[in-house]
Amino acid sequence: MQRTNNTSPIRWGIELTPDAPVREIAALGAAAEEAGFDAAFGSSHYNNRDPLIALDRVAAATDEIRLGPGVANPYDVHPLRLASQVATLAEVSDGRALLGLGAGDVSTLRNLGVDRDRPLRRVLETMRVAKKLWAGERVDHEGTFTASDAALNYDPGPVPVLVGGQGPHMLRMAAKHADGVLVNGSHPDDYAWAADQIEIGIEDRPDSRGPFTIGAFASVSIDEDAERARTVARRPVAYIASGAPEEVLSRHGLDVERAAEIGEAISVGERERAYDLVTPAMVDTFCVAGTPDAVAERIETIREYADAFVAASPLGPDRERAIELLGSVRERLVAPESGP
Repeated sequence: MQRTNNTSPIRWGIELTPDAPVREIAALGAAAEEAGFDAAFGSSHYNNRDPLIALDRVAAATDEIRLGPGVANPYDVHPLRLASQVATLAEVSDGRALLGLGAGDVSTLRNLGVDRDRPLRRVLETMRVAKKLWAGERVDHEGTFTASDAALNYDPGPVPVLVGGQGPHMLRMAAKHADGVLVNGSHPDDYAWAADQIEIGIEDRPDSRGPFTIGAFASVSIDEDAERARTVARRPVAYIASGAPEEVLSRHGLDVERAAEIGEAISVGERERAYDLVTPAMVDTFCVAGTPDAVAERIETIREYADAFVAASPLGPDRERAIELLGSVRERLVAPESGP
């Protein structure tokens, strides 16, 4: 049965990867708003342009769409700095900010010499401290990071926090403590499994925390030409497959050794070889890829388990056209919800 959380801060989102000049990202954000999306997340990796700067430009180019890093990690910047950055985004966007918060990508953080220690605890502590700062409190904290008599000297107001996760413990923690979760996956079977983990956390969620949003954060590649869409999908799928836990690969009957080989190729900079090693089954598992009809069918199935759907990178061979096509898919799927 399809979920209908009408209090969700988002229903249809999009990920904008700032791997192009910021002015282009701003234009894509404006196109996404025009296409009916209500949230835009800026992916957060050091090797792309700064997502908060890009989102500031998106805020200036839009009126209503909600904006936030997705997902930011509390390792490559101090958690208090991250809280202040998102608070600034809330200010410049007139209260439209979101925080997509996760543990970060192990391989990317390794480039920075960062040890991703105690990720679940770090994410939880970051969320708790950020909410206190946004509420105007002074904070002392000693845990996976330290804060001493810390405070913001401006008032951003509340910001929804959606935790990005894939593993059982992060999903359960998010369900118990956060405003929502962004489940990293593209296959309905993974969402069926994730729903069971989330339900465990929901059972321990205090009523005082309010409603909870389950968001699907799924890699999408859409084009009128299915083969073009699937070819572009091989790039993100290479990274997803190489970093997928063995239990996920086994769940879908994927070759564990092949995934490891892809990871090795990426680690030595042989990206094209890594893309060539991606199998059709990997594309089917780790990306919603194909024509608008095929993409709509997969999204409809995923949304049986989610209140919100976020179309994540790569979007398609032509991102501007992909946003148009995804907007038409959104309209098609929203129509049955509206009813007579």
